[in-house]
Amino acid sequence: MKVTMYTDGAARGNPNGPGGYGTILEYIDPKGEVHRREYSQGYVKTTNNRMEMMAVITGFEKLNRPCQVDVYSDSKYVIDAFNQHWIEGWIKRGWKRAGNKPVLNMDLWKRMLEAMKPHEVTWHWVKGHAGHPENERCDELATTAADGSNLIVDEGI
Repeated sequence: MKVTMYTDGAARGNPNGPGGYGTILEYIDPKGEVHRREYSQGYVKTTNNRMEMMAVITGFEKLNRPCQVDVYSDSKYVIDAFNQHWIEGWIKRGWKRAGNKPVLNMDLWKRMLEAMKPHEVTWHWVKGHAGHPENERCDELATTAADGSNLIVDEGI
């Protein structure tokens, strides 16, 4: 099954302010019918990068079978980690960045890698706030979640 995932994250007062993510999953069934699901959640205290990652993780964790997944995100942090092969280098160096500094958000990178294991993934960067309809919708989901009253604690902060 081919799935398209759109994601965005937001943080107010980044770092350490409230934040949220938005995720859209779409697929077309054999009859040609489009199925679309939207997910979002707000956090009391987090960072923009963590919310960008949680949007992607949530999308993968909602899939219940191996899929071909096209991920669209405006996060260079997430997209470049895979398309520029940063993550491979981090793993080879024992989760260290250049200069022997620890990789930030390692808990979420590991969770993302586990969640995407059964899937064939292609990563696509889209310019944020540039009129891309699904990216704009994900931004709306993320900011609404960040500003909401149903915020949870980000255990990684």
